[in-house]
Amino acid sequence: MSQVPNAWLLYCRAGFEFDLAAEVTERAAAAGELGHVALAEPNSGFVCWQTESGPANSVHRQLPLASLVFARQSLVAFLPLTLDREDRISPISRLVEESGWSFEAVWHETPDTNDGKALGRLAKSLSRPLESALKRGGGLRRKAGGRRLHLFWLAGDRVQVGISFPGNRSEHPGGVLRLRHPADAPSRSTLKLEEAWHTFIPKQSWETRLSSGMQAVDLGAAPGGWTYQLVRKGLFVYAIDNGPMDKALMATGQVEHLREDGFVWEPPYRLDWLVCDIVDKPMRVIDMVERWLMRRWCREAIFNLKLPMKKRWDEVRRCLTRLEETLHAHGVSATIACRHLYHDREEVTVHVRIDG
Repeated sequence: MSQVPNAWLLYCRAGFEFDLAAEVTERAAAAGELGHVALAEPNSGFVCWQTESGPANSVHRQLPLASLVFARQSLVAFLPLTLDREDRISPISRLVEESGWSFEAVWHETPDTNDGKALGRLAKSLSRPLESALKRGGGLRRKAGGRRLHLFWLAGDRVQVGISFPGNRSEHPGGVLRLRHPADAPSRSTLKLEEAWHTFIPKQSWETRLSSGMQAVDLGAAPGGWTYQLVRKGLFVYAIDNGPMDKALMATGQVEHLREDGFVWEPPYRLDWLVCDIVDKPMRVIDMVERWLMRRWCREAIFNLKLPMKKRWDEVRRCLTRLEETLHAHGVSATIACRHLYHDREEVTVHVRIDG
């Protein structure tokens, strides 16, 4: 009897497995999907949610990757397959052939952990012979709707086989967007904002939504990691912070540094962007951002919420629910998204765009 792809496989940052498990458990139940978390081991870098019956396609569609906070990748998958080290190829090829899946590419991936990275050489050595076997079986073909087969290696003799679909997946190996740190940036935090733009704003919209001459504010700006990104895009920036700003940034003529409290400063007119990476309680940041959005002081906002060590999903849900309810009560129509980005640590990044 052939297996059923009744697993929903999700990658995450190591250490956030229980947060992702809590998120998908709650949201799947709200969507009427029956299932449970089958695997969520500490520091493993992934979570496996299993349906009560039938394939995981329904929950995968109902809860797309872009709507999930702690997930990096989202796949319909089989439960982990145990392999014979003498012949790893045949069981994988046979499972895929029985599934009836077709796909245009094969990705070998490992958890984003030290143990996972050590499996990279094995995965690479199996790549060509496995692709040959999959071609012979008819699964790997030139045109297959953009679908991709993922082989998620858990150990030398253990792999989870999944499939991804265009429009509901990360296009980066392991679900990780790796960016090069600019040598002249004032701090490493600069990559948080760059990744946020790649995550929340379609590249074809950058010219109209991140264009030269626009005006922005960076609350809690010093020493200028996020201001650096804004300046590089040609924006003029109010940098609000009592601390010192990078001298090279100030020399651009695009930054006005105001030594004031970011929680109370008010703009002289409506700005295009608000960005904020202040270290404070998440709900205090929400209070501040709500004031900006209710008064329409900006068109878009990107800000980080620093999370507690325990019950991080509970805190994220509480903050996002409060923000959504407050904006609705004040007649502000907005699109809200939140993700735990690769360059984030104990925090999540929120993007809000006022509609119209």
